[in-house]
Amino acid sequence: MRFFRSFRDDRALAGRSAAYADVLMQEPAPDDAEWLGRAATRGDADHARWELRYLRRAIGVLVAQRDALDDRTHSQVLRALVERMQRDPQVDVELRELADRQFNARLSAYRDAFTLRGHGTPAMRVAQNLLAFSGGPIRAADPVVQRGAQLVSSYLAASNEALRQSFGTAELPDDVAPSALAR
Repeated sequence: MRFFRSFRDDRALAGRSAAYADVLMQEPAPDDAEWLGRAATRGDADHARWELRYLRRAIGVLVAQRDALDDRTHSQVLRALVERMQRDPQVDVELRELADRQFNARLSAYRDAFTLRGHGTPAMRVAQNLLAFSGGPIRAADPVVQRGAQLVSSYLAASNEALRQSFGTAELPDDVAPSALAR
């Protein structure tokens, strides 16, 4: 029985991960792409859309790593996302390896910015990285960076909500401290 329960649980986790990855693959809002194009990519709308695609996907992975209820969720989400990225019709077959390298570079930079302590909020630091990859300003006081931090915050909130929708929320009895469950 235990084997079948484990198999069933693994399949359910894979299904929830696939649903979450589908959300991460959504196209950026046209207004956001237009803003980033004007603010950083010198009017290159395609570059702006790609940076926002990478941003949404990377933030989704980071949120899954930080907030998931099950330790296996992060790796399952990443697996499901990579599968979708390999079939992404937006990427020419000959350019998939390049797109993978670009995504990995951004994921690494965003993870460092997201987990760094001090020097502004995680959203601000991720926005500075987004704008650096896009060719825009990176000084925290710049209004473009401030707007970028708002965008990153909205992506963080949307990813967190999608994670809850796909995987549920933690529910603890009122009389049990979270630390008591770690034993």
